[in-house]
Amino acid sequence: MDLRSDHEHRQHAHDHPSALQRAEGLKDPVCGMDVTAQSEHHVEHAGRLFYFCSAKCRAKFVAEPARYAYSGHEPSSVEAPALAAGTIYTCPMHPEIRQDHPGYCPKCGMALEPVLPDLEGEESPELRDFQRRFWYTLPLTVMVTVLAMFGHQLHWFEARTQTWIELVLSLPIVLWAGRPFFVRGWQSVVHRSPNMWTLIALGTGAAFVYSVAATVAPQLFPDSFVSMGRVAVYFEAAAVIISLTLLGQVLELKARSQTSAAIKSLLGLAPKTARRLRDDGTEEDVPLTHIHVGDRLRIRPGEKVPVDGTVIEGSSAVDESMLTGESLPVTKRVGDKVIGATLNTSGALVMVAERVGSATMLSQIVQMVAQAQRSKAPMQRMADVVAGYFVVATVSIAVLTFFAWGLFGPEPRWVFGLINAVAVLIIACPCALGLATPMSIMVATGRGATQGVLFRDAAAIEKMRQVDTLIVDKTGTLTEGRPRYQTTIAAEGFTAGEALRLAASLDQGSEHPLAEAIVTAAREQGLVLSRAEEFDSHSGIGVRGRVDGHAVALGNTALMEQLGVDVRPLAERAEALRGEGASVMHLAVDGVLAAVLAVADPVKKTTPQALASLRAEGLRVVMATGDGLTTAKAVAARLGIDEVHGEVKPADKLQLVERLQREGRIVAMAGDGINDAPALAKADVGIAMGTGTDVAMNSAQITLVKGDLRGIAVARALSVATVRNMKQNLMFAFLYNALGIPIAAGVLYPLTGWLLSPLIAALAMSFSSASVIGNALRLRGVRLV
Repeated sequence: MDLRSDHEHRQHAHDHPSALQRAEGLKDPVCGMDVTAQSEHHVEHAGRLFYFCSAKCRAKFVAEPARYAYSGHEPSSVEAPALAAGTIYTCPMHPEIRQDHPGYCPKCGMALEPVLPDLEGEESPELRDFQRRFWYTLPLTVMVTVLAMFGHQLHWFEARTQTWIELVLSLPIVLWAGRPFFVRGWQSVVHRSPNMWTLIALGTGAAFVYSVAATVAPQLFPDSFVSMGRVAVYFEAAAVIISLTLLGQVLELKARSQTSAAIKSLLGLAPKTARRLRDDGTEEDVPLTHIHVGDRLRIRPGEKVPVDGTVIEGSSAVDESMLTGESLPVTKRVGDKVIGATLNTSGALVMVAERVGSATMLSQIVQMVAQAQRSKAPMQRMADVVAGYFVVATVSIAVLTFFAWGLFGPEPRWVFGLINAVAVLIIACPCALGLATPMSIMVATGRGATQGVLFRDAAAIEKMRQVDTLIVDKTGTLTEGRPRYQTTIAAEGFTAGEALRLAASLDQGSEHPLAEAIVTAAREQGLVLSRAEEFDSHSGIGVRGRVDGHAVALGNTALMEQLGVDVRPLAERAEALRGEGASVMHLAVDGVLAAVLAVADPVKKTTPQALASLRAEGLRVVMATGDGLTTAKAVAARLGIDEVHGEVKPADKLQLVERLQREGRIVAMAGDGINDAPALAKADVGIAMGTGTDVAMNSAQITLVKGDLRGIAVARALSVATVRNMKQNLMFAFLYNALGIPIAAGVLYPLTGWLLSPLIAALAMSFSSASVIGNALRLRGVRLV
């Protein structure tokens, strides 16, 4: 997924208005009329020239530039438009069904729902509609049921009159409250995709049409159909089935709305507005959708950072825990990156926007969660195949039941045949079968997101529990990826402090991460740095220059050999530092070795605990890094990793994954760099660090937002719990139907005299789906580590 490319393309167009305008034709941004570049009415805003048809339009624009400047282009933010005009709707059971307007799934008849839930909306329109139909007709259902069950005994009405009263009471229930079921049932026939609604429409329709015919033309029926002075009717069966189905749908829709709670909570993190600094120094509050790359934004204490960018003024502690899980606020100074939706706790900041709309880290996280929730697990394919034949088999069993009872059953045998056939149609529930795995996946991905573990698809959730080998990159994965100064060992005639000062003074002109670590350490020690002259960093093996009149060189042994500097006095100490996993640089002053400086990339504090827990679960851990073998072995020894591959290229990592897979291992690869991307993509499960590169995250199936390897153990525990939950759901759905259908068909009648009323069948069917969803929701509370 590369959401940023699309945005950057649009932003590129913003940065080059003349090209855009030539391509699309100039338009007056206020009235939309065609204008030319020769128009005398024009104004410059935010680095762009806007042309108008008249002075009046120009005046309107000048008064409210934010209102008109971007009206002719796509909004820069994904959240608001994605939930309004650009909303994509999909089916919870069939994610391949996608359209840009609400409707029903042509395969299963379920109401489509937005891919990204509406943050503001409280209830879906379908839920409100079903609630209204249920509550408005419930009194009628109660009346017709009481009349059917007790009317004869209490002799309230004459038998024929009672039949007509039941018909009148049932009409609104069947024709209005039950209308959505019949529409979906008919659509299933039109689309040749039989589903749950086919069965409900057939069952209730058969009971109602039969009863109407028995009421209007009783003379057409044989005497065997007559009971208690009238031809038996089943208006109450149709009415109760519809009411119970409506109740089941209401419960199901309410439960489904809870599965999107994780995305709603993520969307809720983003602020609604930002304070933008104008070129003239004044400020304005603008909606987030009006922020563009390059805008300068002020963030006051207590406010949220609106978008991703860089601090250009001020310093403050920023709470990033909502996105990265980092418990302590992080100090942000000029030049530091800030993430949108994080909280500025103390000082005031001015930042420049660098990523807006769909390119922000928050939007990317939301998109990844939504994509994973809608993906289909391999286990679901089996359920889909079974469900495809399920309805046809159920209808066949209902027909067999009708004729078996009609031909061989006790009197009134055809009445028994009709009732039992209706019960078979009603109790069968492909809905529970279809919802069994999607509901578990949705809840699991949401739970993972709250733990800083983002699953890209359902297959990763299912596969993670089978992983038995983990390949880990070193820099940025096991370590922090930010080198820190460790120590200076001075040669005879020099002091460590002076050596560090000279090295830092020289390194001020270098952008290398190791140089940055040395300069930072010198400043932290309060050393006064001098200005370097004749700076040269083109050799690639170190830097040279003049500091305080001395010729200074800092680099590896190759540079020292090139300069004729003897490194042997400190060679033993330098090798010892390398053995501890540090990178060693030699400092030469006026052609004499002055010191060796060690810079190390510290291991993340959480790495030892994470590796220990993974080894305890039986995982084989392998390190593969592009760093030198000595350094790699030193880090591996400290972390207890036995198998180390050092100085490996991206292709070597890929081959390592392939070799282990050929050996029958299920391989997970964890990395953060572009060089890890091929191996991440090839591995059975790719795990990217959220603190790493976008390429790595786009190649992996799982992203650990805060780069904490303990997230792998969380992902594995969640995978085990989710697959177990899916199996429970599928087993329940199969057992429910395997037991319910034969009982509804009356197989127990010869032995026990039991028959299943269609009313009970409807109740069982409605609660089967709710039970599956309820079991899936248990994943929200499962213990992961």
